[in-house]
Amino acid sequence: MDLNGTSAIVTGGASGLGAATSRLLAERGVRVVVADLQEDKGTALAKEIGGIFAPTDVTNAESVIAAVEAAIEMGPLKSLVNCAGTGWATRTIGKDGEYASAHDLDLYRRVIEINLIGTFNCIRLAATKMSLNEPDEDGARGAIVNTSSVAAEDGQIGQAAYSSSKGGVVGMTLPVARDLAVVGIRVNTILPGLIDTPIYGTGEGSEAFKAKLAQDVLFPRRLGYATEFASLAVELLANSYMNAESIRIDAGIRMQPK
Repeated sequence: MDLNGTSAIVTGGASGLGAATSRLLAERGVRVVVADLQEDKGTALAKEIGGIFAPTDVTNAESVIAAVEAAIEMGPLKSLVNCAGTGWATRTIGKDGEYASAHDLDLYRRVIEINLIGTFNCIRLAATKMSLNEPDEDGARGAIVNTSSVAAEDGQIGQAAYSSSKGGVVGMTLPVARDLAVVGIRVNTILPGLIDTPIYGTGEGSEAFKAKLAQDVLFPRRLGYATEFASLAVELLANSYMNAESIRIDAGIRMQPK
């Protein structure tokens, strides 16, 4: 699928995986809507790459529709990359046998709401307008890339909410791809492993922590680069024969229980 001259939405596009993907899409001639809640970072990045910042809460339909409309104004919306997400780490029960010490149910719901329901919300609304595009020679009108995590398959202690949400993203990939095939929209999902993003912080302590994490990586024994994720995301958008796949990008790591 030819991306040049089209528009794209990247949720969580202001930093980390989303920012790297936004930059690479712009290099490929795509006008990018940086859809994020981080206004300062999002505005600066959009200016850098010649795109638009759209303040976006992925759980809010009106907010996502505004991002879709912003993309359409720049060119035919052919791409959606869902990078927005959150995490929470806590065990299912506490140590004292008290109900109050069990996993906070509202926090569990919040992680599911953002990571899983938010992803589907963006898919359903962006795909609605993608379906109106003129098809190419393959009948293609657009492509979607979701972000899951190796935690969908190798969930660690304390990751019940996060793994549930990311496993749901993997689980929706095939049925949504089947739903959207009739209008020529492909859907794929990436399961990143340990990627070096701002979530790990900066400084000597951060570097030591990342070095410790890298010891469990098979090869190359380091954390991944956000640009490596972006490269795969853009390939999944552009390669017209990639559909309904969930692909790990993790240098061979298999996460231990903790």
